[in-house]
Amino acid sequence: MRYKPHQQKLLRWIALFLVGTFLQLLFYIPTPVLSQNSNSCSNITAPLTPEEQTYARGAWQYFIKNYQPATGFTNSTGGYPSGTLWDMGNYLMALNAARWLNLTDQADFDTRINKFLTTLNSLKLFEDTLPNKVYNAANAQMVDYGNNPLERGIGWSALDVGRILAAFDVIRTCHPQYNDWLKGIVAKWQVARSLKDGQLFGATVLPDNKTLLVQEGRLGYEEYGARGYELWGFSAPKAISLEPFKLVEINGVQIPVDTRDFKSTNANNYVVSESYILDGIEFGLQGELADFAARVLDVQKRRFDTTGQLTAVTEDNIDQPPYFLYNTVYANGANWATITDANQPYPQLRSISTKAAFGWRYLFPDNAYAQKVFDVVKDLRSPDDSGYYAGIYEESKQPNKALTGNTNGLILEILYYKAKGNHPLITSSSASVSTGKPSENASPETPSNQGNSTVTPPTATPTDTPKIVEVAVAPIPPVDSPQSSNLKLDRPLTLIERRYAEAAWRYFQANYHSKNGLIDDRSDFKGATLWGLGDYLAALHAARSLDIITPKEFDQRTRHLLAALTKLPLFGTELPSRGYDTRSLQLVDYGGNPIAEGNGWSALDLGRMLAALYNLKTCHPEYTAAVDKIVLDWSYLRVVREGILSSATVTKEQEGRSLTSVNPETRLGYEEYAARAFQLWGFNVEHSAVGGEYQTALVEGVKVPIQRRRTDTNSKVNQYTVSNPFLLYALEFGLDPQMRSLFEPIFQAQAERYRRTGNLTASATTLIDRKPYTVHSTITGKGEPWVALADNGQIVPKGRLVSTAVAFAYHALLPENKYSQELLQGTTDLYNPLAGFYEGFYETTGKTAVGFTNSTNSMILQSLLYKVMNQQPLIRPTINMKSPWWEEVNKGNSGRGLPNTARQQTKLISDSSGSYWISGSEKTPLVTGTKVTK
Repeated sequence: MRYKPHQQKLLRWIALFLVGTFLQLLFYIPTPVLSQNSNSCSNITAPLTPEEQTYARGAWQYFIKNYQPATGFTNSTGGYPSGTLWDMGNYLMALNAARWLNLTDQADFDTRINKFLTTLNSLKLFEDTLPNKVYNAANAQMVDYGNNPLERGIGWSALDVGRILAAFDVIRTCHPQYNDWLKGIVAKWQVARSLKDGQLFGATVLPDNKTLLVQEGRLGYEEYGARGYELWGFSAPKAISLEPFKLVEINGVQIPVDTRDFKSTNANNYVVSESYILDGIEFGLQGELADFAARVLDVQKRRFDTTGQLTAVTEDNIDQPPYFLYNTVYANGANWATITDANQPYPQLRSISTKAAFGWRYLFPDNAYAQKVFDVVKDLRSPDDSGYYAGIYEESKQPNKALTGNTNGLILEILYYKAKGNHPLITSSSASVSTGKPSENASPETPSNQGNSTVTPPTATPTDTPKIVEVAVAPIPPVDSPQSSNLKLDRPLTLIERRYAEAAWRYFQANYHSKNGLIDDRSDFKGATLWGLGDYLAALHAARSLDIITPKEFDQRTRHLLAALTKLPLFGTELPSRGYDTRSLQLVDYGGNPIAEGNGWSALDLGRMLAALYNLKTCHPEYTAAVDKIVLDWSYLRVVREGILSSATVTKEQEGRSLTSVNPETRLGYEEYAARAFQLWGFNVEHSAVGGEYQTALVEGVKVPIQRRRTDTNSKVNQYTVSNPFLLYALEFGLDPQMRSLFEPIFQAQAERYRRTGNLTASATTLIDRKPYTVHSTITGKGEPWVALADNGQIVPKGRLVSTAVAFAYHALLPENKYSQELLQGTTDLYNPLAGFYEGFYETTGKTAVGFTNSTNSMILQSLLYKVMNQQPLIRPTINMKSPWWEEVNKGNSGRGLPNTARQQTKLISDSSGSYWISGSEKTPLVTGTKVTK
């Protein structure tokens, strides 16, 4: 208390408190009730198959045979009348699942739940605060872990409290008549005593009989437990933040590991499967936890690939001393450790966990490895029909015959999750989704198209950053008659290609802001550029054309994005700024720091968006009016000047004044791409369009373009050559003769390097999860071949990556080329089933480059679409020249820099070399090396 009251006043308040507490508990003393079905809980959209019904009946038998009628509790292990609050939560989840899976009838359910809650409500609490860590299941007495009665008890577990609070939420949602009863139980417990400084605290009894509060939970379980608390209004922000953690490479996978290990805290920082499985089936995997879960599954697959040993690790009871082990991916500095709670190793007793195999199988139903390990345990039931065994020992290959409520309860919960169509069991809006990330690895956003943009690291710290409220944007009204894409596909995707397309689309599912319709440029940062949003729109079009998403989802996402584009603040009321916070829609710099006035605009980003918007209204003309409204709100007076594209940047003087500079764009490949996009809308940008004379450098005996020779600017911005912009140009606009003369030597140099060194080479700008965050794996940069550069021009030792997106694009464009085939084979497995394709892998080590971006996954989807379009350019011509845009251009004198004439400055043609877009007045000479030929 802040002030110390007089003793008499204090006693009076205590008396009032005790009376109030008594009346509160009296109010909540329940009478037995009968459940009423909750529609959401009984909505079985994916009924169990006959085989799955066998699994469910087998798991339910455990609870039938281990039921304690005197208390309504069940044994935590077969025949052993003991149970923790965690075990009780397992039973409630199993009982709810059994009801909706029709393993038990309503009368039996009500009998069981009434008896359970009656006993639970009357439990003796540790120090009259919270339930003891463990009770005798047969008589509800407080006991120690040896089931010996103890008058005082041994303390409480905050994680166990979180587990049962999650189960309580499911019961009150699915059986609302029990809500008041459950509220009364929670009110009786002093839950707040287990929270301190935003973290979860358990209680333990020291040898001198003093009670010590101890922080509980490590990465995975800590977040899960805290979310249970949040369901009942108890906040634990630090516990749910993911921090502190680091990434540890195991079998080529970056695994998130809590930095609080056994040596420093006397508590294990084990990485196991179960916490992520529970989070997935109950809350739905989202954000970083979705990525973490996929990594934890992937590393177990990698261990199998390397050793041939099927792997599904988590904590389990075993049928021999020491009776309980943590089979881990990582614990206390050791990979694949099998330990006791006291960190004693037992590697010879590592096992394949039945519950883990079930969990991964149904969380990732399309994962071949999850199916493989599931097939080994799916029939691992005891011969006497007492439930599922805990697993199979890796070394002896014999069953681990421990029978537990944890294994069988989780199996039932998982099967119920499947029956609900893989919808999370908990839908309460109060559960948080963490967006935390390693503090030392926080990744500033750098748009992949910004060749040498300067990254300003975020200046705020987690403790002083105000919580950002996500802005809600309503989608534009439904269009008159939503149509399917009018693209004609040459063939459907193969099964393998469809798997790749679905994996790439996962990025756009995992990083979607459902309130405003935006997508993050990269998965570890809440920010977007106009280039990134153009990537997203192109990915949307590809996903719909490939039938990866339904027409309804395409329409909803498209209308939402178009609405969001109208809400983005413009720089100087002219054009979209360089960066936005995808939650607040605030203007930010490339480090995510808010900038009230913005930091300029990028003609390149604008070109990317214009190309995507043009194709949207061409292939889906029902959105034409909405698209034209967006682009007519922008002013083009300074972005197109004398046939050249220019971008605006902002610098600050020492006095604090902001100065805006507008300079021509000169980044090789990007300028040419953006210019072609502007031409689609009628802009005359002939001096930025591909053509003219290019300076070259000799790389692997090939003349590779490094810079356009020009007299209109002295800018030396382009300091490197990479593949990205040339590939995007080729996919969307085709290879006109001028672009082909640039494209071919860029590809040839990389193929020649592979032939000379054996190093797969797919040079690109890619994003990674650590400093310098952006790496340009160049063909030539700063006058040197094959250097890796950071944004600031510094060389990144051993930083070269083989780009996944580049590999897919080259194979789409050159499917018969042996080198492009080699590239594709080296990168097709570089995806995370929940997060999309990784950026690539490091040339020197072969290790996966951890990072997920909009740009990479968009290009993969576009590459797959290009394949099934018979290698036709993805940008299709429009025949509607009477749209609002062209009508406004026809009026003239707009005052906003619109084109002078209402006609496109580019057109699609076909010849013996294929189809491609060319400038409308095609008088530009063909470029070959540095020579100009008419």
